[in-house]
Amino acid sequence: MSKPHKVILAKPRGFCAGVDRAIDVVNIALEIYEGPVYVRKEIVHNKHVVDELRGKGAIFVDSLDEVPDGATVIFSAHGVSPEVVRVAGEKRLKVIDATCPLVTKVHLEARRFAHEGRSIILVGHEGHDEVIGTMGQVPQNIHLVGSADEVDALKLPHPEKVAVITQTTLSVDDTRDVIDRLKLQFTNIIAPAHDDICYATQNRQTAVKALAGQVDLLLVIGSRNSSNSCRLKEVAESAGTRAHLIDDVTEIDPAWLEGVRCVGITAGASAPESLVEELVEYFRAMGVMEFQEIDTVREEVQFSLPPELARDRGERLAARVPASS
Repeated sequence: MSKPHKVILAKPRGFCAGVDRAIDVVNIALEIYEGPVYVRKEIVHNKHVVDELRGKGAIFVDSLDEVPDGATVIFSAHGVSPEVVRVAGEKRLKVIDATCPLVTKVHLEARRFAHEGRSIILVGHEGHDEVIGTMGQVPQNIHLVGSADEVDALKLPHPEKVAVITQTTLSVDDTRDVIDRLKLQFTNIIAPAHDDICYATQNRQTAVKALAGQVDLLLVIGSRNSSNSCRLKEVAESAGTRAHLIDDVTEIDPAWLEGVRCVGITAGASAPESLVEELVEYFRAMGVMEFQEIDTVREEVQFSLPPELARDRGERLAARVPASS
């Protein structure tokens, strides 16, 4: 088997601020709450993250019907619809909302546009957890569009009052064609602000584009139900670079490396850095001597914990401090 001469790592890669926050939420909840902690859906779309948290005691469920009345439940980073919130209230659940703040922002925009009487077009992938939650905000007002070709078939009740929102895990490039087509069809449309797009999605795609022309093969670490991870593979392929999406190092097919002199590595926004490190060790054990990291954008975004969790954590910590004499 031939071996590459060089490995280049994309940066930024891996966890974004919203994923970091969501994982922290589950870990802190397991630490401070008594009894089982339930998580509705995958907290983030990564098999390894979910398995690790399950090993610590988190119970993942697909529906609140599986959660006992009065229990503690965490909503995933992808957000939920008001109907889910209503059911949680009926079951008297203690809810910790780990929805990414960028997703929450889109939810608020959807409600505002609906209040203004606008037809809302959501650009996104049907069936994705985030899309389900966003459409549930004002279902009677939202129309889902997945591609530019679907725009022509739109029949809106108020074509003169239209607004667009997007799935946050799509980049500016991903949505450009759809939004351009929408602008042609609906002249008074309110297009989404650039900050509706997840900074991490855009940055990781930018890094892949910078990498693509320098490598013969790109390995993208991420789970197959991770929208942004799948898109990283597609971005590389669009640039003419062979790419494979893998959950971890065990999925590498040595045949992929035949004739490859330079390998690129990146990771989706929900993939832990430990998986990247395992991949680097794989190539180091193979005898690769040259490793390089290309840094395209510096990320300094941080999100605070959900207020209900921050409060409960503070009270728990205060209770552990002995009173001064």
